[in-house]
Amino acid sequence: MTSRGKPLTAASLLILLMKVFSGSSLTCHPAEYQIGNECCPMCPPGSRVETDCTEFRNTTCLPCLYGSFMNQPAGLKQCFPCTNCDAGSNLKIKTSCTSTSDTVCEPLEGFYCIDVKDKGCMAAQRHRHCEPGQYISKKGTASTDTECSDCTDGTFSNGTFTSCQPHTQCESINLQLIRPGTASDDAQCGEHSSNTTVTVISVVVPLLLIAAVVVFIFIKKKCLTGHFSKKNENSPPEVHQPEEAREMVEHQQQ
Repeated sequence: MTSRGKPLTAASLLILLMKVFSGSSLTCHPAEYQIGNECCPMCPPGSRVETDCTEFRNTTCLPCLYGSFMNQPAGLKQCFPCTNCDAGSNLKIKTSCTSTSDTVCEPLEGFYCIDVKDKGCMAAQRHRHCEPGQYISKKGTASTDTECSDCTDGTFSNGTFTSCQPHTQCESINLQLIRPGTASDDAQCGEHSSNTTVTVISVVVPLLLIAAVVVFIFIKKKCLTGHFSKKNENSPPEVHQPEEAREMVEHQQQ
């Protein structure tokens, strides 16, 4: 009896050990998740686990709440929160969040992405501004910054041009060079000095002549007025002789 009982005990122990080791090395199917010693079916994309499965019931699932998503089968009890495209990070919404996909963000106009994640942008930076004397050699995009290049001699740009412009040749348009062009400013042209002199003479000379005539008339009038006044002052006063004396003088003269 004793000899027969020993093999049974060893067999029972072996079975027990096999169960213990098989439980510790439990491997679930890719579409399952492990809870304790059980492999439960995952919930589909767009949903989350409400209750785990047991040997008597299957996994139960609930849809993701608004503002959250699940983009793959999973055994999680909470969906992932949707990404917020924050204007403070210079971002805007490219594709809105759904129950099965996250929000996709892109840079605001005039910005480019500096942190790319899962085909979306997490942060953006403003495009570079070219300086005066430079031109935009490569315009910035949503993923690349603006590139600037220096103007060569004889050309100029204020920093907003896509190519440097040649300085104006004043002589070619029959004008005089007033100020040479620089890398940031065009040449300044004006009328030739001879033309300017003729214009000045044609305007000033008639004015001077008119002024001279007015002054001459004024001086002459003043002189005439002064002459008559002086003559009147120097003339002797008239002496009225009596009538008898005047007749006597006339008689003597005869």
